[in-house]
Amino acid sequence: MDKYITNSEEETKKFAKRFAEGLKKGDIVVLSGNLGSGKTKFVEGILSYYGIENEISSPTFTIVNEYISKKENIYHFDVYRLENSDEFYAIGGEEYFQKGICFIEWGEIIKDILPRQYIQIKFSRDLKNEERREIEIEYLK
Repeated sequence: MDKYITNSEEETKKFAKRFAEGLKKGDIVVLSGNLGSGKTKFVEGILSYYGIENEISSPTFTIVNEYISKKENIYHFDVYRLENSDEFYAIGGEEYFQKGICFIEWGEIIKDILPRQYIQIKFSRDLKNEERREIEIEYLK
């Protein structure tokens, strides 16, 4: 497990942009952390690497936002409102896994249907410094 510290939203986005360089079609990235811990800002940084510069929002009410770029398709899920993995199947969520790169916020809810190989990223806020984030990355195989 690798640990990183960022000290601002901009640092989080820059870190994500560098992280994106190593991603490829079919990668699944599960983003975990409390509300406001940096998950959506991280995805913003990822999208900037792919030339998608528009302000994004967390797909809280739509379950998935699709971003199409010349390099790769990005699918950003927020499964917070799902009860279980059956609901993810019902919306055809697993069909996205091979179509591009998937980022899944609150992915622990559907952990039982994730492929064996995925990237787990945990975000934590520092209670003494609101801008500081600890980012833990684990490559599961």
